[in-house]
Amino acid sequence: MSAPASADSSNLRPAPLALADIGAALRFGMAQFRAIPLLSMAFATLFVVIGAALFALLEFGQIAPMSLSLAGGFMLVGPVLLAGFFAVSDKLRRGRHPVFGDIWAGFRSMPRGGWVISFVCGLLFLIWITDAGILYGFMVGREPIGFLRLLHIEDMVLSYAGYSAIMGGVLAFILFAVSAFSIPLIYDHRATLVSGVVASVRTVFGRFGVMMCWALLLAAVIMVSVMALPLLLASLPVMAYASRELYFRAFPASITPPPQT
Repeated sequence: MSAPASADSSNLRPAPLALADIGAALRFGMAQFRAIPLLSMAFATLFVVIGAALFALLEFGQIAPMSLSLAGGFMLVGPVLLAGFFAVSDKLRRGRHPVFGDIWAGFRSMPRGGWVISFVCGLLFLIWITDAGILYGFMVGREPIGFLRLLHIEDMVLSYAGYSAIMGGVLAFILFAVSAFSIPLIYDHRATLVSGVVASVRTVFGRFGVMMCWALLLAAVIMVSVMALPLLLASLPVMAYASRELYFRAFPASITPPPQT
């Protein structure tokens, strides 16, 4: 049985967090990945294939610098993927062997509030890509740049990357503060949409130093992995499992996470 949804975010008091908790969460994420590497990589393969197709389109259009924006934009849609990884992680925590169907079960069991946040993630991603495209038009123009040329560092590409990082960083921070803990709280039926978002924002700002270290680490790992796509096969599940563990350290569960059907 799941915990009742909390309508009052004041009942969601996060525990203290330290940098050691990030290290422990990462070790936990790697341990879970090693326990089910094939299933973890099979789910991540879907996003590697999508990324490869998008990069092929960028190469065809000779607008390779936009790949930097796509890599950053992945951080905006990342929370949408968590339900599948949560279901696998929770089943492994209970000492059972997850199967691919558990991923789908995780998405099916996500409450409506989680899908609302996922919709916001998708909307922000579209805004980000649109703004990045406009910025690209102003700063790089129609000059064809493929991935081979991208290897040669050019001032206009560096300028574009810098300004786009500033724009994307603002959106990513807002979304991180909103979704970092609200998604798992809603998934576990421990909070409603509003109380989960309030609890998440309070936790991020209340433990700002630790959470910014986690956010920067998460962004660096995922963005580098997106630019070197095969790395995403391991990094995506490891960071997803680690985020689940960090959530439980911030909001210790009084009950075992609800089983997925």
